[in-house]
Amino acid sequence: MKKTKIAILGFGTVGQGICDILLQKKEQLKKQYNFDFEVVAVSDFNNGNVYNPNGLDISQMLEEAKAKKKFTKDIVKWDNITLIKKCNADVLCELTYTDLKTGGPAIDHCKTALKSGINVVTSNKGPAALQYPEMNEIADVNNVKFLIEGTVCAGTPVINLTDGPLAGCEISKIRGILNGTTNYMLSEMEKGMGYDEVLKIAQDLGYAEADPTGDVEGHDARGKVTILANVVMGASLKISDVPCQGITKITFDDIQKAKDNNARWKLIGSVEKKDGKIIGSVAPEMIDLSHPLAGVMGATNALTFSTDLLGDVTIVGPGAGRIETGFSILTDILKIHNSSLVC
Repeated sequence: MKKTKIAILGFGTVGQGICDILLQKKEQLKKQYNFDFEVVAVSDFNNGNVYNPNGLDISQMLEEAKAKKKFTKDIVKWDNITLIKKCNADVLCELTYTDLKTGGPAIDHCKTALKSGINVVTSNKGPAALQYPEMNEIADVNNVKFLIEGTVCAGTPVINLTDGPLAGCEISKIRGILNGTTNYMLSEMEKGMGYDEVLKIAQDLGYAEADPTGDVEGHDARGKVTILANVVMGASLKISDVPCQGITKITFDDIQKAKDNNARWKLIGSVEKKDGKIIGSVAPEMIDLSHPLAGVMGATNALTFSTDLLGDVTIVGPGAGRIETGFSILTDILKIHNSSLVC
């Protein structure tokens, strides 16, 4: 059984999550999918860059990372680009921080890997939202794959749903809750808390960053809407094409008004075919309590796909988390593995 050689850029929450999963499920993956692996390279801003062509000691690296210590074995002084070119990996997991303005440095990482004949899987929204068509073209030219399931709703199958179980359906609209932080905050505000109080609790729980702008102003959801528009609906939207409004102006009176109308507020990301064009948007909406999205509370994501053959199909699941997003990386790695078996 040929082992899949994996390189990982970014050994934070998601990088450690996928490694935990791979170690935990190693025997099951062998038995069920004929899949074996070795992680040959890891790069992390805090822990250092390491490489071993025969496989790294992932268990020790996880212990060191959790103890906030630097890696102690197989250290190399290569920068990330050099590491990608020299690691001879089959799959690169690009899990560095997201920059929705420039996409860097993840875009350079992905392009380098694809041009080197390395498959790329990523949960980083930057390359997918800003340059998906270009990434896909580079992948096709080099006979590799650029897979991005983890960029939208973490491990909840969204992109894989559209090209798997929903294949053959024409999707005319996608609407849903794409940001768990804001959904949690709106859920708590409905209980009577004010915006500032709820935001502080969300930050204390780790749902919101110290600078919550990306979530509460809707920028995170806008990146995901752009990805859905371009990947699922075949559009060529830029992030700037998607009008965006967050939840910062939602007041107690707004919450009460929704209750009086048998509705509740949700930050809704939407992609729709309209008059021959694909349009996207992010904005708070009052959703009638009869709609499936209205019942999705807390830090949970949900999307409703409007299709020609099945009508509306709604999927609900986690939109973030160490294991949940790590799972999305695993599904894409397995997709690459299974496609190589078919070939």
